[in-house]
Formats: sequence, C-alpha cells, structure tokens
Amino acid sequence: MTKIWKESGFVNDDPWVVESEETKAGSNEKAIVGLDLFLEQAAAGGSGLGVLISPADDVASLAPHLDRISLVAVAFPAFNDGRAFSHASLLRTRLGFEGEIRAVGDVLIDQIPLMLRCGIDSFAVTNATAIKRLGEGRLPGIENHYQPTAKPSANTSSYSWRRVS
Repeated sequence: MTKIWKESGFVNDDPWVVESEETKAGSNEKAIVGLDLFLEQAAAGGSGLGVLISPADDVASLAPHLDRISLVAVAFPAFNDGRAFSHASLLRTRLGFEGEIRAVGDVLIDQIPLMLRCGIDSFAVTNATAIKRLGEGRLPGIENHYQPTAKPSANTSSYSWRRVS
C-alpha cells in the first residue's frame, strides 16, 4: 500500500499515478511517465504533465519544459542509491523548478528530513514503519547541518560553521 505524505500530513485524494506496463492512470487520475515518453509529450505541446526521473536520467533535459511540468517524481530504487537527492537539488537550485517534487520508491523514515532539505516536498511511502511513524508525527530531526541546501534550516544557528562553542 502506498500513501502520499507531505509536511502537512497524509494526502487522501492524490490524483497522480506512476504509469508502468501494469499500471495506467484512470480517467480521474494524472499520469507520471518516464523521461523519454515525457519528452515526446512535451514536444507535442502537452502541459500539466508528470515525469519520473530515474537515477541514470539527465535531469537537465527538463530545463526547456519546466513551465509545463506539474510534478517531478524522483526515483529511489534502493535506500543506498542517493542520485535522486542530487536530481531534486538540481531541480530546485540550478533549474529553478518551483513545482512539486515527489520521492518514489524506497522511501525510508530516516531519509525524509534529508529529502525535505533537498527540495522534495511529497513522498510516496510504502514502508510500513515509515507510514506508522509519519502518522504518529514522529519525523526524525537533524540538529546540525553542514551546508545549506534547497530548503535551508529555519534555525540559522544550526549550521556547523555558525555554532557558538
């Protein structure tokens, strides 16, 4: 079971579906398609689209189409594959994408605070422990940051170089 979570809590009426050979978006749903299919649809003038960025994809190829993208899903195929962190950070900081970035795949509770800092703002969570802890409001925190990111800490004294000994 997949649940969509944002900082405001779980989302019950999310219309987005990651399409695959087995799964297609229904009439009341919106499709998230792979990069190649997305580029074809964007070239044909499509807008309000959702795109899935896999770890090996070149996220910079989205630059000419950012105004037509409603959602970018960044794939975490395994907990130890962090390339989607870089994709999200590049989308926010270098490409200036202001739309929704969603983490999909192996989304674990301990990584969510780091994902938030990289600019990811929604999460397709399947891990039972993560769903339980998010439902209880038990998101782990990060006390000290070593560098600013796409979403810097509200507490500027939490950065390691600004701490007072």
